[in-house]
Amino acid sequence: MPVPDPVLPAARQLAFDELDTPLYATTFVVVDLETTGTSPEGDAITEIGAVKVRGGEVLGEFATLVNPGYEIPPAIVQITGITTAMVYAAPRIEAVLPGFLEFAAGAVLVAHNARFDTAFLKAAAARQDIPWPNPQVLCTVKLARRVLTRDEAPSARLGVLAQILGASTTPTHRALDDARATVDVLHALIARVGNQGVQSLTELLDYLPGVTGTQRAKRTFANDLPAAPGVYLFRGPSDEVLYIGTAVNLRRRVRNYFTGSETRGRMKEMVALAQRVDHVVCAHGLEAGVRELRLLAAHAPPYNRRSKFPKRGWWLTLTAEPFPRLVAVRTPTRTGLGPFSSRADAVDVGLTIAEFAGLRTCATRLTRTAKHTCQPAIVGGCPAACDDGSDAATYAPAAHSVRDLLTGRSDSLLRAMLDRIETYSTAEHFEAAARLRDRTAAVVTKLARTQRLAALARLAELIIALPDGAGGWEFSVIRHGRLAAAGVARRGTPPMAVVDHIVAAAETVVPDLGDAATSNGRALQRHAMPIPGIPDAAMATTDSAERQLVFSDDVPPFLGAPPEEVGVIARWLAKPGARIVRTSDGYCEPLHGAARWVAWAQLAREAADVRSEQEQYLAER
Repeated sequence: MPVPDPVLPAARQLAFDELDTPLYATTFVVVDLETTGTSPEGDAITEIGAVKVRGGEVLGEFATLVNPGYEIPPAIVQITGITTAMVYAAPRIEAVLPGFLEFAAGAVLVAHNARFDTAFLKAAAARQDIPWPNPQVLCTVKLARRVLTRDEAPSARLGVLAQILGASTTPTHRALDDARATVDVLHALIARVGNQGVQSLTELLDYLPGVTGTQRAKRTFANDLPAAPGVYLFRGPSDEVLYIGTAVNLRRRVRNYFTGSETRGRMKEMVALAQRVDHVVCAHGLEAGVRELRLLAAHAPPYNRRSKFPKRGWWLTLTAEPFPRLVAVRTPTRTGLGPFSSRADAVDVGLTIAEFAGLRTCATRLTRTAKHTCQPAIVGGCPAACDDGSDAATYAPAAHSVRDLLTGRSDSLLRAMLDRIETYSTAEHFEAAARLRDRTAAVVTKLARTQRLAALARLAELIIALPDGAGGWEFSVIRHGRLAAAGVARRGTPPMAVVDHIVAAAETVVPDLGDAATSNGRALQRHAMPIPGIPDAAMATTDSAERQLVFSDDVPPFLGAPPEEVGVIARWLAKPGARIVRTSDGYCEPLHGAARWVAWAQLAREAADVRSEQEQYLAER
């Protein structure tokens, strides 16, 4: 006889009178899970323990082992003590979850690091097509960090809090024991806030993120903002710009700054100073992102972290010497690589490239007729060192190989790095292989980004279309890596008519040719080495309809476009469904550029970031 599906309580939102229930009359279900790992999608629950309490009295307990359907990893067994043999005869989660949801129905769900436990419970419910009841959730980690100072509790781990707050149960990484310990921690924390006027569930939820009355009172700042994408600017007492941000819905985003969802201390301080909020409505997200960058550069607001040093990037470039070197500079040349956020990062990448190219790293000044005489060293020597020294002609191929790498004409140096990694691995020199893997991944990542952005910046005009999700299109006109115009064709509107309109009204963008710009109406002579990604075609001068490209070692890689703005555009172009409507020249990246190695670099970074299963599990608990 088939067993009928359990009847679960319908999901509902707590009413205001229920939220105002005194804490002593509020029912809490404190839950703890043990699992086979840290991924709700890839791992499974092995044990559920829960305690139902109200007014300090235990109303009931729920505890069961759960068969995950496969062997429990040894690293997890070592932590929890739960073995595969122990769960062999235990029920599956399909049989356990309905009973737990019935046990917890109508109560506030409490967990230590609630994000972890609720994620596993939601995933299990989704796999069984059981509607998640969406209970009110309280996290004792967040509550402890709000109530206790760092001096009182340097860590928010359950074991530490149980000891500090005098819990009667010691956590053991078994579900019911940990749930009982969490009950004691919850009661101790509630007792701490009781003398601060926190007596009801509503007051506790408001207290948790630390929302002040002043912060709530400023919610009126958002009343007149439109529910549209754009940029918002918080202004201070002297009308100065305090903070700039973007939103897909201006009214909703700004309103969040005056609620408990805003937990950043810097933002609370900023809101306390703010006197009003200005806004700029934008056609879509790309225009909002670009306008934000431009406003950050114009105002340098003190509460935006990335506005402090907007133009202080570092670039790697070849020096103009008979024996060129890679150096870190503020102003890039045609063969520049960057920008890097720090000089140290630029130097590290430069040393890796120099090592495999045989490019010198010594700072000795050498004339065209001199010889490079650095002697080979076992460790840390100049990569260009040789026993007999080298003249400028002998040294030249090293510099050419670096130019070819940076401009994407050859990836032979990258292949040499990968071959060296393989050699180290074959010889079982795994630490050396791992170090070189990380250095090579850094080179590939920076090369690929620079080459991609340079390919965008060299286009005189590029028109991008992206579906708006409602049957329409979002259009952007890009000129030499800068956003020149933006518009939207709503569903039912002829899209090409909108394109023609925004192109006609688009901003004129004149590329920055650096020191290679024309002087007194005369164009400089064309250099033998082309600009990365720029074809041998013509480019317009300011007073001529004919377009004539000027080539020089001093032409910036992005033709003067801000790297952050070109980066935002590149990410927009990579969005699913994005299309190129038309372009002045076919969009292309270097044939032998670093883009083909990006997937390898991503795997390398993931390998470097991997922690053991045991470390990941303990970090979540």
